[in-house]
Amino acid sequence: MKSLTKEIRAYALKNAIEFGKAEAGRILPKLFQHGLDRKEIKSIMPEIESIVSEVNKLGKEEKKRDYENLKEYVKEKADEEKGLPELPNASDKMVFRLAPYPSGALHLGNTKTYLLNALYAEKYKAKTLLIMDDTIGSEEKRIVPDAYGLIEEAFKWLGVKYEKPVIYKSDRVEIYYNYAEELIEKDKAYVCKCIQEVLRKNREEGKDCKCRKRSISENKKLWKEMFKMKQGEAVLRIKTSMQHPNPAFRDRVLFKISDNEHPRVGNKYRVWPSLEMSWTVDDHLLGITHILRGNDLMIETDMEKFIWDIFGWKHPEAIHTGMIKIEGVDGKLSKSKAQKEVQSGEFTGWEDPRTWSMQSLRRRGIKAEAIREFVEEIGLNKQDIIVPIDSLYAHNRKMIDNIANRYSFVNNPVRLKINGAPEIKKVEVPIHPDREEKREIKAGKEIFISKDDFDNLKGQEIRLLHLYNIKLGRKAIKNIVKSDFTSEEVKQVPKINWVSVGVKTNVLKPDGTWIEGIADEGIRDLKQGTMIQFERFGFCRFHCVKKNNYEFWFAHK
Repeated sequence: MKSLTKEIRAYALKNAIEFGKAEAGRILPKLFQHGLDRKEIKSIMPEIESIVSEVNKLGKEEKKRDYENLKEYVKEKADEEKGLPELPNASDKMVFRLAPYPSGALHLGNTKTYLLNALYAEKYKAKTLLIMDDTIGSEEKRIVPDAYGLIEEAFKWLGVKYEKPVIYKSDRVEIYYNYAEELIEKDKAYVCKCIQEVLRKNREEGKDCKCRKRSISENKKLWKEMFKMKQGEAVLRIKTSMQHPNPAFRDRVLFKISDNEHPRVGNKYRVWPSLEMSWTVDDHLLGITHILRGNDLMIETDMEKFIWDIFGWKHPEAIHTGMIKIEGVDGKLSKSKAQKEVQSGEFTGWEDPRTWSMQSLRRRGIKAEAIREFVEEIGLNKQDIIVPIDSLYAHNRKMIDNIANRYSFVNNPVRLKINGAPEIKKVEVPIHPDREEKREIKAGKEIFISKDDFDNLKGQEIRLLHLYNIKLGRKAIKNIVKSDFTSEEVKQVPKINWVSVGVKTNVLKPDGTWIEGIADEGIRDLKQGTMIQFERFGFCRFHCVKKNNYEFWFAHK
């Protein structure tokens, strides 16, 4: 692995000067310009975090001085490369589409592509259509009735604007039938009854099946009969070339039979179009000019182009983006997977933080503007990339840091009695390090600190934040070291959180686990939805009071 120590330090210094504090998530993407391989991310992250920690301990002047010596290692993108690059054939009559399949709430992964469409529509002042891609899916990927509302709710929160009314593919099935019949009439589609094993062998060998040789009149008759056939008995296939270089492109399915009940139209239809069939028709009829979709849909795009050419239709611009893997997210981002866990009761609902849905991120206190900035920063990536979740958190932190008041929280608390403590009943603490405003918290001889802090710092002198220094005994707290000290002395000892008079507090982490503890009683005055920072713990959003427990959702460090 190439040594990037100087580059990392240069970007960390620049980041700290611009934002007051360096963030590892902001630095990692910059290193790809210096030859960092995606496979090396895990091995280089500890070095990034170590350098970031060192830089954040420097004073302002030290940071500026060090940066002057290293700024040559910072590569700046040219102005024309910043933001969203221009799209081909841009005009004042552009039309984009959002095409979610309603199998669940939008999660952070698929929202990237939808938001990219919306951001480009804003850039060009273009029209955006919201088209629910609600044709019948597979047994594993079923439509969830609640998903329609969850999707629209997410787009509204994200500030995505689209034309009304919403378009539903389940209302357009008859239109797709008309074009299926045209394809049969042109001898470009046929009804196939071959079993999978035969079809797979024919594809591999590049051979026509017996169904492909039927006449147009026979296929028209069988097409009508398909509507009364059993599920799985027949499909309608497009005629491509059985010698096409990609076996998966050979005679793909355009329509299939399904007895699954549809949440909007019930059992009105049994013959349903494939994704490429419905989009071939709708992209043309609805006047879509630009299609932004993932690399995983390249074969569907090729299929659309093939059918557009059969009808002699103009091609919209199709631009593919690489997939993103978000590092630091527990589990796989998948609507289908989340759907099972929501329906089984393993997840508490679509707002469960483990779904990584827009609803769950909003409840955690992630700003919609932060998600928009996160997506715009990724941009129109052509290759699959890995993006650390810290990149999103860095955007969000910038937006909430100045408004989040500080409070003290102690998880897994240990009760301590301080011998020889001065008589301090109340202490003034800053509400925020950048504001002069203060609040009073109660202090007494009994103090609670985290068991982790107690176990890790036994026998050491420590600083109780905003209070005084003490020395930890092995089994108890004893001997005040100082109650009067200089700022320099504060830097030399570990600082820990404490609570004297507090309330029971639980914090829900993104992995679905609860952290139990106590927080200072100042949180009693919080309004639902308020963002705060528990010092040395992280930013949290106040959710509710349940059985005298104050519940918060963890946002990030």
